[in-house]
Amino acid sequence: MACFPWRVFWIIQALVDVTLSQEIYAPHSIRIEGDLTLGGLFPVHARGVSGEPCGDIKKENGIHRLEAMLYALDQINSDDELLPNITLGARVLDTCSRDTYALEQSLTFVQALIQKDTSDVRCTNGEPPVFVKPEKVVGVIGASASSVSIMVANILRLFQIPQISYASTAPELSDDRRYDFFSRVVPPDSFQAQAMVDIVKAMGWNYVSTVASEGSYGEKGVEAFMQISREAGGICIAQSLKIPHDHKQADFDKIIKQLLETRHARAVIIFAHDEDIRGILNASKRADQVGHFLWIGSDSWGAKYSPIQGLEDAAVGAVTILPKRATVVGFDAYFTSRTLENNRRNVWFAEFWEENFNCKLMSSSKKEDTSRKCTGQERIGTDSKYEQEGKVQFVIDAVYAMAHALHNMQKDLCPNQSGICPEMTGGKKLLKYIRSVSFNGSAGTSVTFNRNGDAPGRYDLFQYQMNINSTPGYKVIGQWTENLQLNIEDMQWPNGEMEVPSSVCSLPCKTGQRKKVVKGMPCCWHCEPCDGYQYQYDETSCKLCTYNMRPNPNRTACQPIPVVKLEWHSPWAVIPVFLAMLGIIATIFVMATFIRYNDTPIVRASGRELSYVLLTGIFLCYIITFVMFAAPDGAVCSLRQIFLGLGMCISYAALLTKTNRIYRIFEEGKMSVTPPKLISPTSQLAITSSLISVQLLGVLIWFGVDPPNAIVDYDELKTINPDKARGILKCDISDLQIICSLGYSILLMVTCTVYAIKTRGVPENFNEAKPIGFTMYTTCIVWLAFIPIFFGTAQSADKLYVQTTTLTISMNLSASVALGMLYMPKVYVIIFHPELNVLKRKRSFKAVVTAATMSTRLSHKAAADRPNGEAKTELCENVDPNSPAAKKKYVSYNDLVI
Repeated sequence: MACFPWRVFWIIQALVDVTLSQEIYAPHSIRIEGDLTLGGLFPVHARGVSGEPCGDIKKENGIHRLEAMLYALDQINSDDELLPNITLGARVLDTCSRDTYALEQSLTFVQALIQKDTSDVRCTNGEPPVFVKPEKVVGVIGASASSVSIMVANILRLFQIPQISYASTAPELSDDRRYDFFSRVVPPDSFQAQAMVDIVKAMGWNYVSTVASEGSYGEKGVEAFMQISREAGGICIAQSLKIPHDHKQADFDKIIKQLLETRHARAVIIFAHDEDIRGILNASKRADQVGHFLWIGSDSWGAKYSPIQGLEDAAVGAVTILPKRATVVGFDAYFTSRTLENNRRNVWFAEFWEENFNCKLMSSSKKEDTSRKCTGQERIGTDSKYEQEGKVQFVIDAVYAMAHALHNMQKDLCPNQSGICPEMTGGKKLLKYIRSVSFNGSAGTSVTFNRNGDAPGRYDLFQYQMNINSTPGYKVIGQWTENLQLNIEDMQWPNGEMEVPSSVCSLPCKTGQRKKVVKGMPCCWHCEPCDGYQYQYDETSCKLCTYNMRPNPNRTACQPIPVVKLEWHSPWAVIPVFLAMLGIIATIFVMATFIRYNDTPIVRASGRELSYVLLTGIFLCYIITFVMFAAPDGAVCSLRQIFLGLGMCISYAALLTKTNRIYRIFEEGKMSVTPPKLISPTSQLAITSSLISVQLLGVLIWFGVDPPNAIVDYDELKTINPDKARGILKCDISDLQIICSLGYSILLMVTCTVYAIKTRGVPENFNEAKPIGFTMYTTCIVWLAFIPIFFGTAQSADKLYVQTTTLTISMNLSASVALGMLYMPKVYVIIFHPELNVLKRKRSFKAVVTAATMSTRLSHKAAADRPNGEAKTELCENVDPNSPAAKKKYVSYNDLVI
């Protein structure tokens, strides 16, 4: 006591004096003589109202538990092996379910340890008074409520009196620094809270509310649940509500109203006392919400009927927890044999008798709701309903734990002595033996304590069920011993629900949707679809597929984008291919005709060399259609780069050479009779070849800078809707490269058109200028239509098809125009009018030029009426074509006129 806080000591001594002055001995306590006295704290009465400290008697929580202690003392005292020659006595007090009242009562346990100065006290006759020395309490059994145990423990630790509770489960009582003399045979709420968290998870619930009675038990229990659920993750607290000490009906109605604000949180965790549980169930009935809430009750609810009596329909489906227990058969026999005659030591038994049998023992009885007189012949379990209260086992285990500790202490400290010895004094010594006890309890399970004085966590799980197939009551649905074992198939739910009801803030998102979690509430979320080219990467995020992939139909992964290419059977290919085939046939036919009639005047006058070059270019223009629609690969792409502009280049190079030759001849003829240079067939071929070589040089450079290769273009047909996305297998040739490849040919075409315009005045009788002019005008119109179509569809989804089709048709039309206007008339004459394909009078170069000049000046009058054949050989009609002179002087002009 050297370090004892004396200020606290004097306060306690003053309280003891006040307590003694209130005559607390009877009828407010039970006193049983013995060698060693154990204190007992039990909630015999409920909390009082209207200023009264105590209310109605509590049959189960109060009398059952109190009688369990008396039963255990009887068993121990009659046991020759446990505490031989030592009798245990008791001092049992009523806490009235109120912590402040319990504190006052518990001061009785410490009065023997306080030295009182009575030197100044005298009786009226002058004699010193005789004080009855209070019994010394070696240990205390109790209390029930955690708030009461906490209050009492703070006093008992000052006097080093060990305390073993049978029902207090508040987690804070595990703090061995503050409550070092406190132990308990029930597991703390931290274990119970863990079991509740496991139950919630097993049900698939993640959104729950909590309700707690104000005080250590309720608030600390909910705090433990919230802490463990937070650490475990996956559980969110919708609301955490508290029932005030001095509650009214309106308080419960308000709580139910608040719970309904989060209707999806149907599961409600309850850490509350009996009266508060009844208040909550009653309020749910008044709000017409029976069956809506899914109650999960703590051990204060357990398997008791008192909280739900008359409210069974509101409790259907409630899952409750109770420390693992077994019915103590011996206690049942003991308690049901209790009568008014054989149980006079229990000062509250008469009051219990009246309440249990609903009768009155005497006219002064406080029971006013009945007029029936008690006979004293009533029997518990026969004339009244009886079921052993859930904590009876733990009361017995607590008493036995104290007895075993005293027994071991006596054996160690008094080895050669029976009974009590002086060495057995001291609460610290006894506490050490309490923490080290280990024995099989009344339920057959071992009773032990850890270093904090807590019992191991072992719980039975109950559900209150009520249906037509079975009697209403609590049914065991599983157990928890560090791990949950739950039989969900044995569970029943309100309103006949077959599946486990939901208690979630948000329903699971559909496949292909991500969770957008509400800030501060990880169990609540909005579901957002993974749109565009995104797929569901995990629950909370979407990711973009790579450039060549698109999401699968349920958006759980990516899949390759289908690859398409130009197909021969495509409608876009049918018309160009058909025109190309006709053109190729016609070109081969014309070429075959010219070869067959190679030495005839018309073929010779047409300029055989350039005609064959021009026909080759026309043939290539048709052939490119098949190259453009062929499946792209390295070879095909190489052919495209080579022949894309080559056919047109060859054609227009030949036509440009022809028109340039005509222009130079007639321009020179106006000033001189001397023929211009470079108009011989060989020169014409050389000029044409040089023009074509420019195109070939450009293609060669193109090959070096950007070698041909096939690619899959995923951007061109990457639509907003990924289901319609396609990759296009094509040659790696851009629109600009296509235009550049055709650009030189277009330049030749324009230049040729200019010369055609300049030679438009040359009489038709004398040259090919006008057919060439018509050819070029038509070709220009075709390509002027091609350019806007080609570039106007650059952003179209069908760009590949439209541009390829437009390009090939334009080339086919250009070739067809040249073939039709320049060669079909000649072929017609050669085949159908061979009489016109003959030699006529030949004239000199000067005569030809003079005739052409005069013809221009005479307004073109009768010359047009002359048959085509008349002018065909005017240039050479007076000269023998086989003579050396003719060959030397005139052969280079043979193709000047038609």
